[in-house]
Amino acid sequence: MFAKTLETIESSAPKRALYARVILAALAIGLVLRTIWFARWGMGHDRGLVDFDAFYIVAQRVWLGDVDQVYQFLKLFDMQREAGGGDSFMPWTYPPQFDLLLAPFALVPASVAYFLFTGATLGFYIVVLRSIAFSHFALALVILFPAIEITLACGQNGFLTAGLLGLVCLFIDKRPTVAGFALGLMVVKPHLAIAFAVYSLLTRRWVVVMTAAAVVLASSLLCTAVFGVKIWAGFLQSVHDSSIFLQRAYYPLFRMISIYAGLRSLELPAAVALLAQVAVAVSALGIIAIALYRGFPARWCLGLTAMVSVSISPYAYDYDFLIFGMGLALLLPELQKFAREGERAVIYAAPMIIGAYGNLRSTQVGTSLTELERTDVLSIGGFALVPLIALIFMAMLRESKSETVPHLSMKAEQA
Repeated sequence: MFAKTLETIESSAPKRALYARVILAALAIGLVLRTIWFARWGMGHDRGLVDFDAFYIVAQRVWLGDVDQVYQFLKLFDMQREAGGGDSFMPWTYPPQFDLLLAPFALVPASVAYFLFTGATLGFYIVVLRSIAFSHFALALVILFPAIEITLACGQNGFLTAGLLGLVCLFIDKRPTVAGFALGLMVVKPHLAIAFAVYSLLTRRWVVVMTAAAVVLASSLLCTAVFGVKIWAGFLQSVHDSSIFLQRAYYPLFRMISIYAGLRSLELPAAVALLAQVAVAVSALGIIAIALYRGFPARWCLGLTAMVSVSISPYAYDYDFLIFGMGLALLLPELQKFAREGERAVIYAAPMIIGAYGNLRSTQVGTSLTELERTDVLSIGGFALVPLIALIFMAMLRESKSETVPHLSMKAEQA
């Protein structure tokens, strides 16, 4: 009954429009309230730091000329403590391209910067999701609302990365240069673009591959010119240091959605968890290869590629789950046709649980470093994500065996 109840959202155009407007209005109100919180008014007066505060600190250091220091964890810890972070710490492992992108936001107060960054990227995400989902937009919004809300709350870049990969899905066939440019911009979080890079290579989308490579190269040269060669040494050192943090479970594992985080939260050795993560990553890329070999429609293959993108790296958070949402939006029309009712109930419910769990546990646990050292707070994202992808893939295989699957175009029918 759960699946059919949710699907009544799509029973008529006015109903779909009503649900979409209500959710978008709720997100707009949430954005305004969170902006007030960032301004340290009212309940936000003595707030701690969240992800966007780290973004803002880095943006400030760009203008101060010492952004390379944010890659030194001890110096960054002092910067965050001076900004009101107390004993909490958020390591910085983003490539220099993201530093450059953030720089303009330091020219306005933190609350205004949050509003501009989060509002713009949220709008971008909504537009791309609407373009992909069409008549299933309202249902997609309902399913993804918890993940959208937690991304809005912390001011992370999940809207940006999901939107970029959504553009790849939309334009990889029609405008490969645009798709390649969007894929190249994923240099800000390259570990989430691995699946799409593999898909582009396997399907010989050479324009996409070359355009993406050109964007990465040009942006790297620009960052070198602006920040100097030393920025790369700092970046590589921070990546090394962050791997130690991950190995020792100093990150908030309960916010992560990788199988690695799940196993580490059960206190399994890091080596065992890493081996399991490698197995999942290989299987995820194998799903793409099998889908292409079996001749699945482009829409199916791209949907699967988006879904597995967040299962490859051990370092994936609940706000990265929005990328999975792009894949789900691509596949909703087909899943409603051939997935069984019980399967659809799981497909709809699991993303809600994954998105909500990190937010609920964050409220209970907090984010101080002492608490991050604990591994007794269960991480469920990976345990839910891997079976969810397997369920969807098996339903596709079953459908492909039962009848010849028509090669659908990327353009869905608009209702």
